[in-house]
This record gives sequence, structure tokens and C-alpha cells, in this order.
Amino acid sequence: MTEFSFPGIHWLKSPNRETGADTAQIADTVTQVLAAVRSEGDEAVRRYSAQFDKAELDAFEVPMADRLAAVAELDPQTRADTEFAISNVRAFAQAQLATILPLDVEIRPGVFMGHRVIPIERVGCYVPGGRFPLLSAPIMTIVPAKVAGVDEVIACLPPNAHRAMIAGCHLSGADRIFRIGGAQAIGAMAYGTKTVPAVAKIVGPGNAFVNEAKRQVFGPVGIDQLAGPSEIYTLADHTGDAEMLATDMLAQAEHDVRTRVGLITTDAALAEAVMAQVEAQMATLSTAHVAGPAWRDMGEIAIAADEAAMIAYSDFIAAEHLQVHTADPHATAKRLRNYGSLFIGELASVVYSDKCSGTNHTLPTMAAGRYTGGLWVGAYVKIATHQWLDERGVAAVGPPAARQSASEGLEGHRRAAQLRLDRLQAR
Repeated sequence: MTEFSFPGIHWLKSPNRETGADTAQIADTVTQVLAAVRSEGDEAVRRYSAQFDKAELDAFEVPMADRLAAVAELDPQTRADTEFAISNVRAFAQAQLATILPLDVEIRPGVFMGHRVIPIERVGCYVPGGRFPLLSAPIMTIVPAKVAGVDEVIACLPPNAHRAMIAGCHLSGADRIFRIGGAQAIGAMAYGTKTVPAVAKIVGPGNAFVNEAKRQVFGPVGIDQLAGPSEIYTLADHTGDAEMLATDMLAQAEHDVRTRVGLITTDAALAEAVMAQVEAQMATLSTAHVAGPAWRDMGEIAIAADEAAMIAYSDFIAAEHLQVHTADPHATAKRLRNYGSLFIGELASVVYSDKCSGTNHTLPTMAAGRYTGGLWVGAYVKIATHQWLDERGVAAVGPPAARQSASEGLEGHRRAAQLRLDRLQAR
């Protein structure tokens, strides 16, 4: 095995960089599930729900009466907090949508081009069940879809998910809610069944089987992204607060034993202090059975020779959540390029975005931040171009189009370009 190195970086604690996971069995299982759902529809969904979720279901869709009952069962504070989060996510999505404008422009005399902003007709939102009722999950996928103007938003969640998750889907604006989880839910939304309508795009995180199912159905059906384990990294200089840095890492580490948690710092003393803080806080953390393995196996503390090396290594990692705790965090932030979502200054905790502040928590992992951002209102619309020409435009673009077609040996193309020129000249 070649030892990993990076210019200007040495490690106080190195993560396990070996992926090593054998996904062949997961892929095979998902292929079988999807093929069965595609050919058998609801019967396959019912069979796999019993097999994987231990749920014998007479009906998949949650009726409106049950949706309203689930909302009524929420305690008043939980409902108020949920609606607070919905309000913030909606407000930010509306502000983002306002920046996505239709376009019409005359690029040269007689050549008119533009684009329309068209909402996707039907979207499927996968809402994970998880070990805890993650009430923020439906908010992040459903609310932006409704803001974008999607005609119909379908939500699928595992049949054994907490009833509060049904309430979250309802309050977020889901048009229809189905108690279907796993790869069978992805298959039902991708291909359609007698009960579940086929969607044009599927969004939302899930387990390894959900992720693989999204990968396999992609093409005729759009997806948001392929999600890996959660990630949090923080950039810090000598001004960093060791207690806060350790707290933030452990907060994310409790998501999953494979969560990647890291600190990149220019201050060796801070690195040592954070190591000690993590161990001390772990002793009293109720979720240490999850956070502990994540820290042990995937935790990283990297010491950078200077700020330039710190930024370069951060851009290489392209962390899902990236916090900036430096003397001038806004100046540091402007130098960063690759991340899922950025948290500038020590008051901007990842947990606020995870739950309720307004930015979306469905973000790129596994270095995908090098080429994409997270889920946002723009993921639910299509930017579709159009053009039209008048006689001046035909005179301008016709000759080069005909010549290029001829040089490429595409006679049909040449004729189509030349026909309009000939008719224009015959007038």
C-alpha cells in the first residue's frame, strides 16, 4: 500500500483511507429488486417490504386522515420547531429561485435565443427512516421542490419510520406519501407501479441500497447525487477553540460509524488540544457507540505548514461540511473553492444548517464538492433553451452552417441549411 502524502501537511491523526468495501453483493441485490419491481410492480414492493422491513402492508399510501393525525400527534414545540425550519428553508429557496431568470437575447441581428425556467413535472423524494426521527430530512427535499413549482411531489419513507416523519412530509408539502423504503421505493418511483406514479427525478439520501438503486435507475430518471457517509472538516488557526472544534466533530460523528470528521490547522498546539478534548467529551457522549468508531477509524487531524497548505489540502478533500475558524474567517472563505456547504466563523455551526437555519443539508460527499454543490431549488427546474431567426439571421448563420455540414460530409445537414438560404434568395 502506498502511503498517502500531501505537500505541506503532516498528521497528528490519520484516517483510514482504504475504502475496501465490497459493494458487489449490494449491487446484485439491488439489481434483483429493481428488476422485480419493474416487472411485478406492487407485488414486488409488497414482498420486499415484508422481507427487508418486516412490514406487511395492505396499502402503501398514507391517507389524508392519517397524515393529519400524525401532525396532531406532534407535541406543540416540535411542530413549532418544524414549521420554523420549513419557513427558513422556504425563504432561502424563494430567494435562490428569484436569481434564476428566463432569458431572451438577440445575439446578432436576426438571431434570437433564450431559455425558459421550467419546473419538473413530478419529483420523488426519498425520506430516510434512520435510527432517530430526522424531522429535517423531508423539509430539505420537499420544500424546495414546492417552491420551484413542481406539479406533484411524491414522498417515500420506510414503513417503520417514526410517525413524526409522516407529519414532517405533510407539513413540508408532499402531495402524496407512501410507506415504502429501500431499493424497492426507488424502483417504484423510477418505473411506476399501479399504486405509485413514475417520477422524472429522485432526490434524497438513504442507505447503501438506496444509493445503489439511485445509481442503477439514473438515466431515464434523474437523481440529485450519490451520497456517501457524512463529512465535517474545520479549518482553524491559532484562534481556534479546542472545545468547540471537538464538539462539532462529535456532533457529526454520531450520524454513522463511517462519518468522516477532520481538523486541518496551522497550529500544532491546537491540534493536540482538540485530540484531548475529543477523548474527554467522548466519555460522556450518549452516542459514543456510533461517534467512537467514526472518530477511531475516520477521524483526521492534519497540521498544515501555513494557510496556503491548509487551503490547498481542504480543496483536495472537498468536504461536505466545511467550517472556517480563523482570525479572519471571511477572508479565508474567499480563498476556498471545493466544499459542499461553507460555515464561516465559529458561530455558524453545521448543526444549524442540518436542522433549521435555511441552507440545504443534502450535500455532495466523497469529494464531489470538486464539481457540484448541494441540493437546491435549481435542482427542481430545467433550463431549456430556444431560438428563432428572421431573414437577417438566416443570411448570417446559413452559409457557415452549410459549409460546415459539407466539410463534415453530412449532406442532409447541408441541404437543410441551404434550403432556407435558397428560398430566402428566391424572394
